[in-house]
Amino acid sequence: MVNKIGYPDKWRDYGPVRVERGDFLGDVDRATEFESQRQLNKIGKPVDRTEWQMTPPTVNAYYDPQMNDINFPAGVLQPPLFDPKLDDAPNYGNTGATIGHELTHGFDDEGRQFDAHGNLRDWWTKKDAGEFLQRATCVSDQYAQYTVVDDIKINSKLTLGEDVADLGGTLLAYLAWKDATRGQDLKPVGGFTPDQRFFIGMAQWACGDERPENKRLNAITNPHSPDEYRINGVVSNMPELSKAFACKAGQPMVRAQACRVWRKWSRSYVGSETLGDGRH
Repeated sequence: MVNKIGYPDKWRDYGPVRVERGDFLGDVDRATEFESQRQLNKIGKPVDRTEWQMTPPTVNAYYDPQMNDINFPAGVLQPPLFDPKLDDAPNYGNTGATIGHELTHGFDDEGRQFDAHGNLRDWWTKKDAGEFLQRATCVSDQYAQYTVVDDIKINSKLTLGEDVADLGGTLLAYLAWKDATRGQDLKPVGGFTPDQRFFIGMAQWACGDERPENKRLNAITNPHSPDEYRINGVVSNMPELSKAFACKAGQPMVRAQACRVWRKWSRSYVGSETLGDGRH
């Protein structure tokens, strides 16, 4: 998997695009014609694996299964998402989980169908595929219970890839943070322990709200779950959160049967093992 960070190695030349002040419609038409021709010019040529699908200032990130690369524009690698002045915990919780999210897309319900070269090919064993489908169903069943607005529930078949990536990405970030700070004497900051700050950082990227009308539209068209469930749905499956905030069984952030997709929980981190079928 190729890492693309910040900006492309070579810049796209927009010189031929004529932009005129006061001619907005014409500017749009000319830009659209330029992009259409640029795409047509690719026909018969080798795939340009250096190309980006986002501009450097974009505050977003993505995984491209046909390129098998993860892309993080400069816009998403700055405060309040990534802040080099902060301690590691919130940065791993926020940007670390974003990186883990995009990496996990290579192994979600869609990304796993592409091989290392971006070809559509089933490279998983039947046993692995069966285990994945069984465990991913747990995530799908969980998110199907969440209400978007009024009586509309999440279409968890539509959002499965993103939900699985959210869960896998946050776990990867937590493990990476623990590995990077192993043996260090981490102190509380602002009254919160390092583990608490990891999860606070993870949650803060999703601060926001939407109009009910937009929620209804997204429930039908958006492969991402609503922001609040991209946080609460994930951490309710993580005993690390329960341990950090002293949550008890039966409380909202503790699922009776937590979903596990990728691995057994490590005893060194949470003090308990998980059975192979994903239950404590």
